[in-house]
Amino acid sequence: MLQTDTDLIANRTIGQIKPGDSARLSRKLTVRDLELISALGGGGGPVACETGPIAWAGSSLAALIGTRLPGAGSRIDAVDLRFHAGLAVGDTLDLEVRVRSVDLATRAVVFDCTGTGPKGKSLVEGSLQVTAPANQITRAPSDSPNLIIGERGAKFRKLIAQAKTLKPILTAIVHPVEPNAIAGAIEAAQAGLISPVFVGPEARIRAAAKEAGLDLSNWPIEDTEHSDAAAETAARMAHEGRVHALMKGSLHTDEFLHPILQPELNLRTKRRLSHVFLMDVPGTDRLLFITDGAINIAPDLAAKTEIVQNAIEMAHALGVETPRVAILSAVEVINPRIPSTLDAAALCKMAERGQITGAVLDGPLALDNAVSTLAAEIKHIHSDVAGRADILLAPDLDAGNMIAKQLEYLASSEAAGVVLGARVPIVLTSRADSAQSRLASCAVASLIHAHRAGGVA
Repeated sequence: MLQTDTDLIANRTIGQIKPGDSARLSRKLTVRDLELISALGGGGGPVACETGPIAWAGSSLAALIGTRLPGAGSRIDAVDLRFHAGLAVGDTLDLEVRVRSVDLATRAVVFDCTGTGPKGKSLVEGSLQVTAPANQITRAPSDSPNLIIGERGAKFRKLIAQAKTLKPILTAIVHPVEPNAIAGAIEAAQAGLISPVFVGPEARIRAAAKEAGLDLSNWPIEDTEHSDAAAETAARMAHEGRVHALMKGSLHTDEFLHPILQPELNLRTKRRLSHVFLMDVPGTDRLLFITDGAINIAPDLAAKTEIVQNAIEMAHALGVETPRVAILSAVEVINPRIPSTLDAAALCKMAERGQITGAVLDGPLALDNAVSTLAAEIKHIHSDVAGRADILLAPDLDAGNMIAKQLEYLASSEAAGVVLGARVPIVLTSRADSAQSRLASCAVASLIHAHRAGGVA
């Protein structure tokens, strides 16, 4: 769509401002607003519910001056404001600034400021002295920056660097007959994370490598007839100890995993297979483990016990000594009509009695109360897990998958994926994965292998 002059936002210069001019702004206070205020203050903990709204109201007033009247190029020189308590999350603050006086010589403009909340209650009052701009400035609305607190992928880069200190893990790349599958494996090999063995139809593998402009001369190829045979051969190689990890190439997940379930290959452990999305979310101080969003469709209580124990042991391998596990539901109270809340209560009791070990569990918890200390504080939820969860146990596959994909595509997060419950770590990749996501998945597999080899898991 073409930009038109009517789409542009213009400021008001000192010559265009006169006493009585006014501007207004209405904003609803959200939990996210208070989290951003907390992050800008250093992220040392949740902003107290009493002071956070005051800081937010002040920043909203500054935004009104900087974007509407006078607008771009303004500078606030003096502040005389009084804030009254009473603004809560969900309340709307109506702000108004009105010009009291204008000094053309110094470009000084004095504004009377008011802010009202629910039922017209006065929340802000006072005055601001502002230096108005001398020159006209116009900009498009799209010039406003999108705010992301935290560098995207920073935690994954640290994880990858940690895995690079280990010996590359022997990894079977199963049926890599598309350029992206070859490229991902070679990139991980060049990063020192894996030593790949390509398993599949050799002619198709070499054709895919040629298409991608990649040289396979440094790595072996185990020739098989088709994808089923590739999955079978790779699983047998893992059984025989010829490789120490498996990585999905260009075949369906169920086809890839099927041989791993065969009893004669002895790759199963006493636990069921389960999947973990490892998420690097900008603005968080930790990695998030989301399970299960790919394998177990509607796990019952017994299945959830094994799924959560798998995730706990993965967290240990990545250096989280005592992970905090949030058992997710739609609500944070036990409701007999919502089965996930009953499962959450049972899992917490099982943890108390030593049936689940190595972590602290709490639930049921809604997602906001699991990841936001402020949301937990507002709802008066007090536990070692609320607001600080490392592991999110989803009630079913739909919920787990949606949480991970929403974080990836709407919150600028990076995602890695592994399957647990087998004797070797299993890397699940997607054609849509970024290069860093693929490297992080291989790094996780390497760290899990090293942790198990050390006799800890």
